[in-house]
Amino acid sequence: MAKIENLLAGFKGFQKEYFEGDNRLYASMKDGQPAKTLMIACCDSRVDPAILTGCNPGDLFIVRNVANLVPPCEDDGHYHGTSAALEFAVNSLNVENIIVMGHANCGGINALWEGHGGESSQFIQPWVSIAKRAKDKVKLECNNLSPEKQLIACEQEAILVSLENLLSFSFIKERVELGVLSIHGWYFDIKGGDILTYEPQQNKFISVS
Repeated sequence: MAKIENLLAGFKGFQKEYFEGDNRLYASMKDGQPAKTLMIACCDSRVDPAILTGCNPGDLFIVRNVANLVPPCEDDGHYHGTSAALEFAVNSLNVENIIVMGHANCGGINALWEGHGGESSQFIQPWVSIAKRAKDKVKLECNNLSPEKQLIACEQEAILVSLENLLSFSFIKERVELGVLSIHGWYFDIKGGDILTYEPQQNKFISVS
């Protein structure tokens, strides 16, 4: 596991590659970031969007939160970090793609499924409740599946909830309808080492392999 010393040593390697060597990449970004894809991913340490997609600095604008959730658009005067990032990515960076990337063995979705913390959970349970309708749908429609497969179904269904919530933001919905912005649902199978993408026409997740 990475210790502070390892992290600092890693930065020195990064510094040598991008600043002491060929520094054209960061020189080209000194006045702004060129990212045209917004990735909404989980905080999980096993799910790093840039590593999984082989991207360079500047390729992805990334939002990471517990269970890669998109909340519905709310104008209530509270703090909305994910919503603020959506607004900036769409209105300032003019991103062309938004990807919600969930993953297998997600602790946040497991907390939703099992109800971990209950009333004693100050932040996690209220947050993951964004995807409660995913849990309710799976319990209703997939009760013939094994517990493991039900949880996978909930992880994937939660991605679809987030895709729906994206369209509750008028600045996203308008651009999607104009055809200048596309939204996508991805699922990273940690055990199998595969990415599955949601295909609306088939209403299921399909392996990219």
